Amino acid sequence: MTTLSAPVTTPAPPPAPGISRRQALVLVLLLASQFMLAVDFSILNVALPTVGAGLGFAKGDVQWIATTFALGAAGFTLLFGRVGDFVGRRRIFLLGMAALGIASLLGGLAPSPGLLLTARAAQGLATAAITPAALSLLTTTFPEGALRDRALGLNSVMMSSGFTIGAVLGGVLTDLLSWRWAFLVNMPIAVLVLAIAPALLQDTAERERSRLDLGGAALVTTGLVALVLGATRAGSHGITDGGSLGALAVAAALLIAFWLVEDRHSHPLVAPRILRRRTVAWGNVVGLVTFAMESALVFLLTMYLQQVLGLDPLQTGLVLVSMGVGCVLGGVLAPRVIATVGARRAATVGLVVQALLTGVLVLVGTTRASIALVIVATFVGALGHVTAIVSFMVSATSGLPDREQGLATGLATMTQQVAIALGVPLMSAVAIAAGGLDSVHALRVAIGVDAGVVLVGAVAVCLGMRPGRPARE
Repeated sequence: MTTLSAPVTTPAPPPAPGISRRQALVLVLLLASQFMLAVDFSILNVALPTVGAGLGFAKGDVQWIATTFALGAAGFTLLFGRVGDFVGRRRIFLLGMAALGIASLLGGLAPSPGLLLTARAAQGLATAAITPAALSLLTTTFPEGALRDRALGLNSVMMSSGFTIGAVLGGVLTDLLSWRWAFLVNMPIAVLVLAIAPALLQDTAERERSRLDLGGAALVTTGLVALVLGATRAGSHGITDGGSLGALAVAAALLIAFWLVEDRHSHPLVAPRILRRRTVAWGNVVGLVTFAMESALVFLLTMYLQQVLGLDPLQTGLVLVSMGVGCVLGGVLAPRVIATVGARRAATVGLVVQALLTGVLVLVGTTRASIALVIVATFVGALGHVTAIVSFMVSATSGLPDREQGLATGLATMTQQVAIALGVPLMSAVAIAAGGLDSVHALRVAIGVDAGVVLVGAVAVCLGMRPGRPARE
């Protein structure tokens, strides 16, 4: 007698979770704010000579328009990210957005250098408050996995394309209207976000109940400010300048002291156990390398296009549009790459692509025929750059509970801001040492060093994040 049995069927895997309507609205809101902040970082770069001439800055003081912003954005990001864990990320986000709107209005109406620099410092502080709060609200809105990876990919697109588009927009506004609109353009966006955000954003994470580590906060903030000041001075005075070396030495001492204090504190600002997590530590290395060297490359190419080829700010911005397009496409592809090969391999491949395409740019010449090379190389290089960024964000925020996302995103955002603040002056110092920012030979040397740093970073990350390496908790 034969027994008939029903065929065994393997149940279909559950469908991938979809994004809810509220999540979609939160994502759009947070991406818009991140895009505005990225634009704000670079929008004045191509217009600095015009701003300086319009307000009567001494030639050597124009760089402070960028430096005062970087000091606040890089120096206070970790502190504000941690404060958000105590008082609420939503509250910090709203306060920062209001401060950014007021500071932008002040900068747009500034009649003197002093008031403009005050506005830029306030914009930097507002950015330090908003960026980690927005990123932690994003990571707690989306559960760890495919949805969060996709959201972080779009966030990375906004950051990278915003930095590039900021240069384009700065050239357009300066040529067609006035440099003052580089500030005033923030106002309607800030007002719109403030009108929508209170009803939409939810801060579901438990708040930190311990006391804030004020000593650690003072050490890391002053250390980062000294680091940015030292690097900026090195960019204008040379890497062997005594003031630059002194500031960098102070920064090193303060940051080492911060690590020693945190390792012994009962409620540290940054728990060393988090920094000892392989994904967090090496993820932030990826972010430091890719952001520092890509922002430096944008600066070097701006100098090349304007000082060597004679393009105006608007033409320079239009050439760099290809980089923005590459960033957008990279943000779409990066989560798929990560899902296929993992964050470690994706970060390594992204850095290698960025390094190789940066290296190709050492072939630029003194004629406008090189513009085609710049367009193609920056487009393909941006694909690798954004893949590295998304891998950085996924690695640096994974495996942590929601209550520690403010710290993790604060660290990631600090890495981003410090990298952007350091990359430009350091590569500027290399170019100046090799012959000056108007020398095609010197710019080639700096571009080559840029590519080399990224390649070394790729090797270090590949080895540091390799499977089987024990993580110290």
